[in-house]
Amino acid sequence: MPRPLAIIFSVISATSAFAIAPLDTSNQLIISVRDQKLMLLRNGSKVAIYPISTSMFGLGDAWGRMTTPLGYLSVEKKIGDNVPVGAVFHNRRLTGEVLQPNAPGRDPITTRIIWLRGLEAQNAHAFQRCIYIHGTPEEKKIGRPASYGCIRMKSKDVAELYAQVPIGAVVQIIPDRLPKLEKAKPRQETSGGVVAVNATPEPPQQISATTLATPPSGSLSVEQMRMAGALAGARQKAKLASNKRL
Repeated sequence: MPRPLAIIFSVISATSAFAIAPLDTSNQLIISVRDQKLMLLRNGSKVAIYPISTSMFGLGDAWGRMTTPLGYLSVEKKIGDNVPVGAVFHNRRLTGEVLQPNAPGRDPITTRIIWLRGLEAQNAHAFQRCIYIHGTPEEKKIGRPASYGCIRMKSKDVAELYAQVPIGAVVQIIPDRLPKLEKAKPRQETSGGVVAVNATPEPPQQISATTLATPPSGSLSVEQMRMAGALAGARQKAKLASNKRL
């Protein structure tokens, strides 16, 4: 199961200089390396699940390793508003080319770029390493590790996700399976005896790093959260080391 957000908030407060965009905890993404899937959550309920591809080179955040980082990150920038599905980016700029899925011999970034910033020591280089969620023409490889560190998606899926995920959304990349959560139900309102679905999303809950430094009454102290985060990190390192020995 993913760690509670309260655990990571103490780490964010200690590294607030690196967390530029205010966090929006009402919108979250969980990316499972084991399942090769991404889950979109809103207010804690599942909205959608998409197939993805993480790195073919494994997990980590070291410079030059082309690996996918683990842990908590956030959406720092979004690039590609209203561009055509399949549009090609080079250095985050449009080239003018548009590719169809599985175009032979081509492997550029396409359609949309959701640029992530790490919030923990274990993923502190993610933004500078240009770890994105982005589209790819190599859709036949989606569902298994195939990227050079980024999170790849089918073009139509990343365009759909991009429209639903705001700047500041919390992203967690985990080595384990996705948690089992109920799908969000549309809120209904009764007007004149007619039941109508209210499709207007609730405004995002914006939380700054300064706010996170002071936990609400009755919650864990900052020191307790730091200890819990350290223990969780140690457990993860031990698990990865055990898997390497097998």
